[in-house]
Amino acid sequence: MQPVINPKHPGLAVRVADQGFAAYIWGSDFSFEVRAYAAAEINKPVDQWPLETITPYRKCYGIDPQEFASYQNAADSAIFMAFLDDAPVGHIVISTNWNGFAHIDELAVHAPARRHGVAKALLDVAQFWSRKKKLPGIMLETQNNNLGACRLYERCGYVMGGIDHLRYRGIDPHTAEVALFWYRLFDNPLENPLSSPTSPRLVP
Repeated sequence: MQPVINPKHPGLAVRVADQGFAAYIWGSDFSFEVRAYAAAEINKPVDQWPLETITPYRKCYGIDPQEFASYQNAADSAIFMAFLDDAPVGHIVISTNWNGFAHIDELAVHAPARRHGVAKALLDVAQFWSRKKKLPGIMLETQNNNLGACRLYERCGYVMGGIDHLRYRGIDPHTAEVALFWYRLFDNPLENPLSSPTSPRLVP
C-alpha cells in the first residue's frame, strides 16, 4: 500500500509499519486522562450519556509491539503507522474477525501529537483496507471512561452495537469500567472511501 497523506494536515502521512515500529512504541506516551465514567446508552449521542465525575487520573494500556508481530505481512491483518512531519506518532492494528467484520485490535496516538487528525487518518486507512477486502464493516472495543475515543468513533460514523458490564470484573470485581462495542457499517463495501475531498489521498 502506498503512503497516505491527509489534505487537512499536509505533514501527516500513514503507511505500513516498518522496522521502527517497536522503537516507536517504547518511546511513546499513550496515556490519557480519565475524568468520568459514562452510563453509555445505545442509540443515544455520547454527549447525552449521564456521567459520574471522579478525581482525575491518567490511564495507560500496556502496549507490547511483539504481541502483533505476526500481523505484519499477513493476508488478513495489517499494522499502519502515522507520521507527523516524518516523526512516528500513532498506529492502528487491524485484522479480519471471525464474524466477517474487520476488527481494530489497537489504535493509539502519542499524547503530544493528539488533535492533529492522527486518529482520524488511521481510521480512514482502516476503512480503506476493509473496503478493499470487501468486508461489510469494522468493529472495535473501547470503554466508558475513554470518552474522547467514543466521541471520535461517533464522528467517524460508528454506532454502538453492544455494552458489556462484566468484561473487566475478572480483573477487578469492583470496577466501574464497562466495555463498549462500536461498529462502522458499510452501505456499499465496494464504494471508494477516497472519493470524499476530506478523505486521505494516496500519493505516489
